[in-house]
Amino acid sequence: MIALNGDLGAGKTELARAAIQAALGDLVEVPSPTFTLVQIYHSKAADIWHFDLYRLSGEDEVVELGWLEAQSEGVVLVEWPDRLGGLLPGDRLDVSLAEGDGPDARVVTVAAGASWRDRLPDLAGQ
Repeated sequence: MIALNGDLGAGKTELARAAIQAALGDLVEVPSPTFTLVQIYHSKAADIWHFDLYRLSGEDEVVELGWLEAQSEGVVLVEWPDRLGGLLPGDRLDVSLAEGDGPDARVVTVAAGASWRDRLPDLAGQ
């Protein structure tokens, strides 16, 4: 699971879109799941589940969206992960976005759960 944190307009959806298109190709349309709440993308390697939980009020609503299935089947990108409450897994990659010094600048902070630590050098291209 990759938890995308940040205020409204911080770039969470843009980051998720870029990650999904990097995995599946630039021609894949990646709409914001703000109103659908979850979008699922199929690839040969694994399904990619993109959740936007901004409009949800509790864990029960997340489960109804297929949360347990998503956790067992593929890659999960979650905007507004605080809405997961007790469902938020400890072993995750937290990506926090904040405004930088310019209108398009962002400051990115990454915190890794246990299984992510060995993979981070690969993610950084090292």
